[in-house]
Amino acid sequence: MLGHRHLNRFCMAAGALALLLVLLLLCFGEKLGLQPASANPGYASRLFDNRVVHTIDLQVEDWGSFVANAPQEEYTPATVVIDGEPFYQVGLRAKGNNSLHLTEDYGLSRYSLKLEFDHYQGGGNYYGLDKLSLDASFQDNSYLKTYLDYDMMSWMGVPTPLCSYVWVTVNGVDWGLFLAIEEPEEAFAKRNFGPDYGQLYKPDYRSLQDENADVALQYIDGNPESYPGIFQNAKFDPNLEDQQRLIEALEVLSTRENLERAVDVDQLLRYFVVQVFVMNWDSYLGPTGHNYFLYEEDGILQMLPWDYNLAFGTYALGMTDPIRDPNILINFPIDTPAQGDVMRNRPLYHNLMQVDENFAQYHQYFDQFLTGYFDSGRFGSTVAQVSAMIAPYVQQDPTAFCSYEDHRLAVNTLTQVCRLRTQSARGQLQGEIPSTIRGQQEHPQVGVDATAIRLSDLGDFDDLEHAKSKQDLALAAVLQGT
Repeated sequence: MLGHRHLNRFCMAAGALALLLVLLLLCFGEKLGLQPASANPGYASRLFDNRVVHTIDLQVEDWGSFVANAPQEEYTPATVVIDGEPFYQVGLRAKGNNSLHLTEDYGLSRYSLKLEFDHYQGGGNYYGLDKLSLDASFQDNSYLKTYLDYDMMSWMGVPTPLCSYVWVTVNGVDWGLFLAIEEPEEAFAKRNFGPDYGQLYKPDYRSLQDENADVALQYIDGNPESYPGIFQNAKFDPNLEDQQRLIEALEVLSTRENLERAVDVDQLLRYFVVQVFVMNWDSYLGPTGHNYFLYEEDGILQMLPWDYNLAFGTYALGMTDPIRDPNILINFPIDTPAQGDVMRNRPLYHNLMQVDENFAQYHQYFDQFLTGYFDSGRFGSTVAQVSAMIAPYVQQDPTAFCSYEDHRLAVNTLTQVCRLRTQSARGQLQGEIPSTIRGQQEHPQVGVDATAIRLSDLGDFDDLEHAKSKQDLALAAVLQGT
């Protein structure tokens, strides 16, 4: 049996050892793969510190082959050096839908990219982050559309991916300015919803010719096989019980009654305020009905933001008669933000707004958004700070889709678009401008004058044609450097 003095020494030694272990975990826990039990994981204050432009070097054995095979979206191993720190055996592939195919069609090489840290190594991560994307600002000469949309969503209290700007090099050779975005997967879910998070889906259509009722979140029947656009795009392998909860939520949604049993009404109203403001039809409110994440927990649904490079009225693909008139776009109605056939097939918006209390709250949140984000100066200061920060990088971007002069024009145009859209939305809330499609058809002369705006200045197909020679030179420089 230990004597009293020896017992004291033993306890002191054990305490010192425990303290040492705690200090080691605090200093090196993230490098060992241990995650802090907080809403601010290590990656949030590192790569996603959006006050600076970060650096990422993609070290790939055969970049020429990677670019040539990018449309297949197959992973290749890469060493990824983030702000000088190397991460090995990271899965790298191109990403995108229309942007990916158009990049290929125009013979370009600047693809948006995905980096998956646990693709080749189980448990691989960047300070707790499992996957991120590098957005190429396709058809976004301002480089600001996605950044601003996420800032707006975050300001409105919507769970939103983190993002920051990065200067990307390939094997040490300049490749361009990209926007790093936190991919909504496990790390995102844990950060936003806690360790006991629910299910996450990225519904997507099979083809534009299909009905895609499931992607539109219509109730079909009780069979999970009737919802391939949802369940085949699940992030966390849902079981039958998970599937049934979601289907039951869609059934409740279809009835328009007791919607709080199926959806997070407050969150959705905040989400749709921003979604409608930015005139994004490459979305749930557009003809494709996709580009969103669906979160389900305890049978309650939320819609989360994703993919805004074609926002601010610049989406035309898949539309039989795309709208080009800036007066129509800037004044697009905030209460019926889609044509009738689309609107009736989007129950998560349409049925939500059929409830008078929800409709009134939607208007109240819209007013708060216009006042708090724009009138307060948040919008102006954000654009000024971010555009000044990225300007030197855009100026020397070797794969940019546009010239630096066109970039500055796009920043000014986007600023004007947002200010005119704010003016129109406020007029609609106050009843001075019709807030429905029918009302605007009956009073076509009422609205904000936006004839001085050219939305094509934000980014158009002409830019893709002019970018090829520049991107060919950048690709050749990388290949020569390796």
